[in-house]
Amino acid sequence: MGQAKSGDTVLIHYTGKLEDGSIFETSKDQEPLLLTIGQNKTIQVLEDAIVGMKPGEIKTLKIMAIDAYGPYHKELVKTVSRSVIDKGIEPKVGQKLEATRIDGRKVSVTIKNISEKSVTFDANHPLAGQDLTFDVQLMEIV
Repeated sequence: MGQAKSGDTVLIHYTGKLEDGSIFETSKDQEPLLLTIGQNKTIQVLEDAIVGMKPGEIKTLKIMAIDAYGPYHKELVKTVSRSVIDKGIEPKVGQKLEATRIDGRKVSVTIKNISEKSVTFDANHPLAGQDLTFDVQLMEIV
């Protein structure tokens, strides 16, 4: 039984938790996550931690916000007129939308607040600014 190394495609089960212990995502009761170590398709610290693991091995990782989804940026929260929302959309707090920036780039936003005349959007990743804990089990090196 070998150890996982950079470039290997692996199957992992994971559970991601916030500092208060609440689970924000898990692969339990689902198919394991398939990823290739070194392709940077997930948090780098998580990929790095899989290197050297053997199938069946479990690790618990504490990942600081800066190494996960980065700090929370207040400047990514904007309040705009309700008129900028397409007429066919009835905005709801917590709703995720794709917005177009002034420079034409698309960005994912979450509606944080709604009033009669305005809507507040947050373009931060939902986990920005939060330290995370992951329980990771290497299931298989494919």
